[in-house]
Amino acid sequence: MASRPKSTDSDASRAEDAFARVTRAFAKDPDVSFGRLFASDGLKVHDKIFAMLVRGSLVLKLPRPRVDGLIADKKGERFDPGHGRLMKEWVVIAPGAGDWLVLAREARAFVGGKG
Repeated sequence: MASRPKSTDSDASRAEDAFARVTRAFAKDPDVSFGRLFASDGLKVHDKIFAMLVRGSLVLKLPRPRVDGLIADKKGERFDPGHGRLMKEWVVIAPGAGDWLVLAREARAFVGGKG
């Protein structure tokens, strides 16, 4: 996995603001809940995680072909939850690498069965 530049407090603040916009977009969806997930802020649909903010990046559950495409387009990288095993249906999107809200809606539809 490629190394990332060291983030700053302002980078973290921008990422938190971007994730807050994503969470606000799902506020009226009765099937979506917000909370702490694995020491990260995240969104769930029907008690299944579909998006979370991890170390200043958006982490999403998407179909493997979509994850592969985002990686090929250099918009994301596979998610490693910390045990050295890359997750095939999870992708990390850095701030500015893609439209977080559009991608979160895709993830919500994939995990929850509707958009």
